Amino acid sequence: MISFEQALDAVRQRARLQPALPMAVDAALGHVVAEAIIAPESLPGFDNAAMDGFALSAAHLALPPGTSIPLQGVQAAGDGRSTLGAAACRIMTGARVPDGTATVVPVEDASVHQSPDGTQSLVLNTPAGEGMHIRRAGEDVRAGSCVLSAGTRLLPQHRMLFAALGISQVSVHASVTVAVLCTGAELVDAAAPLVDGHIRNSNGPYLCAALPAMGAAIALYRSVPDSAAAYVDAVREAERAGCRIIISTGAVSMGVHDFVPEALRVLGAETVFHKMQMRPGKPNLFAVLPSGALLFGLPGNPMSCAVGARFFVQAALRHMQGLPPEPPLRAVLQAPLRKKPGWTLIQKAWLAATMEAQLQVQVLDGQESFRIHPFAQANAWAVLPESEAELAAGTLLDCYPLQPFPEWPCAPTSA
Repeated sequence: MISFEQALDAVRQRARLQPALPMAVDAALGHVVAEAIIAPESLPGFDNAAMDGFALSAAHLALPPGTSIPLQGVQAAGDGRSTLGAAACRIMTGARVPDGTATVVPVEDASVHQSPDGTQSLVLNTPAGEGMHIRRAGEDVRAGSCVLSAGTRLLPQHRMLFAALGISQVSVHASVTVAVLCTGAELVDAAAPLVDGHIRNSNGPYLCAALPAMGAAIALYRSVPDSAAAYVDAVREAERAGCRIIISTGAVSMGVHDFVPEALRVLGAETVFHKMQMRPGKPNLFAVLPSGALLFGLPGNPMSCAVGARFFVQAALRHMQGLPPEPPLRAVLQAPLRKKPGWTLIQKAWLAATMEAQLQVQVLDGQESFRIHPFAQANAWAVLPESEAELAAGTLLDCYPLQPFPEWPCAPTSA
């Protein structure tokens, strides 16, 4: 048997990067950027007023507060280039500042007086400093700068940036097309009545809910009869559908009906590993088909299936989309634990931050691989290292959210 870390490395080594393709930005959300995105223009595109007020020239700044300054004209948002003369002018938030503007004085810092002849004048209540309340061209983004690096998953906030910069198309990695095959004659759908000895299929619906959040596009979902021949047919159907990852549940242990290893021999697949020093999920199987598609044989127990998808399928999906390995969150163990050494334990857990901004993790009761209710109450997986037998309170553990953060670990890119 191989270790948890060796299994992850084996998956990443065999996952192949998806090709890059141009895509309209509205369709690209959720995809990963394949090439750095360069700003085609500056943002803002021109110097503009940060608030409603009055545009003043450098000559006006030399005047002491209380001096009457002629006031003429209005510069509104959307108005084009203009020039500030001897008079100050009203200006609205977001309006282009007239050429010759040295500062913008907020409405509340000045008074407007109107003469009998209708002319207006401005009196400053306080001294005005140069360059105040002006958003400079390129202050947010400079034309030609990198605004998003390759390997960033596109999220709604990026759509705002693209709209502001006039970017309508980006280069992203193609979605990874996935098949989900559920084995087990005992399985019935959620709405079907149960008969004696049958159980409802929970792994399939879970995978169909979890995989899209990891960047997968599910092209095939079906139940497979308990035979190697039926499994072979289903895998070939998935390959014809263009699936680059095929996930099956069940039939990978040592029972009479655990036919997946036999079916893989018929398919000519390379079995990279089958069984590891990890619980739950010891029987996890990973193989590469002659077509290059990756096949994950996940155990039928619900938590073994969930762990296999969260860590091994997710590792492949990240690599195929151009994302680096997912870094763990480091959290302080709240209560001491004992475990059998020689096994990595993936435990249902609750992760929380203290008022002092310290992450703490509580390992929950009900760790058996068949128990679903504690899983529904958890928000993270805690990884108990293979070499340890006793973990004291205060030990730092690697933890992972139950579902990966879509933006994790995008580092900020300076514009």
